[in-house]
Amino acid sequence: MSALETARDRFVAEHRAFAAARAGEPAWLAGHRRDALAAFAARGLPSTREEEWRYTSLAPLAALPFALAEPAPLDRAILEELATPLFACSLYAFANGRARPELSSAPGLPGGARCDSLAALLGDGASPVEARLDHYVDIKAHPFAALNSAFASDGAVVRAPRGVAIEQPLHLVFASVTGDRPQVTHPRVVIVAAAGSRVTIVQDHVSVGDGPGFTNAVTEVHVGTGAHVHWVLLQREHDAHFHVSNLQVRQERDSSFSAHTLTLGGRLVRNDAGLLLAGEGAECQLDGLFIGGGTSVLDNHTEVDHAVPHGTSRELYKGVLGGAARGVFRGRVIVRPDAQKTSASQSNANLLLGARAEVDTKPQLEIYADDVKCSHGATIGRLDEDALFYLRSRGLSAERARDLLTRGFALEVLERLPGRALSEGLDDAVVACLRRAQREEEAP
Repeated sequence: MSALETARDRFVAEHRAFAAARAGEPAWLAGHRRDALAAFAARGLPSTREEEWRYTSLAPLAALPFALAEPAPLDRAILEELATPLFACSLYAFANGRARPELSSAPGLPGGARCDSLAALLGDGASPVEARLDHYVDIKAHPFAALNSAFASDGAVVRAPRGVAIEQPLHLVFASVTGDRPQVTHPRVVIVAAAGSRVTIVQDHVSVGDGPGFTNAVTEVHVGTGAHVHWVLLQREHDAHFHVSNLQVRQERDSSFSAHTLTLGGRLVRNDAGLLLAGEGAECQLDGLFIGGGTSVLDNHTEVDHAVPHGTSRELYKGVLGGAARGVFRGRVIVRPDAQKTSASQSNANLLLGARAEVDTKPQLEIYADDVKCSHGATIGRLDEDALFYLRSRGLSAERARDLLTRGFALEVLERLPGRALSEGLDDAVVACLRRAQREEEAP
């Protein structure tokens, strides 16, 4: 039996004890969990023989006996330090996958808007949740999403009613408190933006301690007619942490959705994002910045499906890699036969800080309509020696010159974040991450 099969069987066995402890759950939820577990067991953990996982081996993850994370104490001062610089937002705290309202700072939301704990809604019968779980994600195609559905017991459910604008970003902080024992959390986020509403969500994953951990997150978003949703994913877990995320979005007519994925840590990170532009006039923007060093593997897969005419999508991903880190970008844009007047662009630019770093990039266009404007491209390069020489000739040290050039490369993505305060607040974290990656090239 392979290591991937052994890991699959271990997760299945773990679920038996999990299900037994939840014998009183509603019948629909228990059945939903069984279906999800069956989908995961049938699919198993993907191997590099599969095209979608060709460049990312899950062997390091499969080698660790991950068990469900237990409740753990989390000091408010530590949380505030971790959540900096975004702590001024409405804060909803989770520790080891469980809501911690006593650590949250959640003022009342306008117009009947709500941000609720998934566990609380499930305990109340879950009528707002039943129709939303796995409504957009295909658990047969995404085994980690199926695993999340089988185990998910808490997370955040955000609802913006018709015409309501939530001006202040909602900051969801998922803290993994690790110890000696490898542990996994399965956070779930559901966002429902009704017609004409506006909301900004910052989904922030951090870690406390340096023990082995694994975050397996799923986010589903429905963007109603004319609604505007900004979604920011921050991955700031430590360098021994594993992280898999899956974002699935459905957009209706004249809606707008932007996703900004910043990966600033992790041993192995896999981000899947799938967007369906189901209504005419829908617009989406996908931005990503991934920075890694050591032997980290940072993998980003996106799919934008233009199903109807007059849709617009813009995509920009940038990677900065030092040490022996490996980056992956695979973006797919589909333009269906009836999706005339589609405008789509896709770009992936990568900066390698040393000879051992590596990037595999594959932007793709699948166009089945003839009246469209679509483009895609990718670049891989190193720091410009002439630019370095110019900066040093003006009195800058080699370190300072490299800092300026790498920060300038990353700044384009940061400046596209929703709100100047957010981009400025994250600037120091991005610079620190860039310096860590660069130092590996300077070490003897």
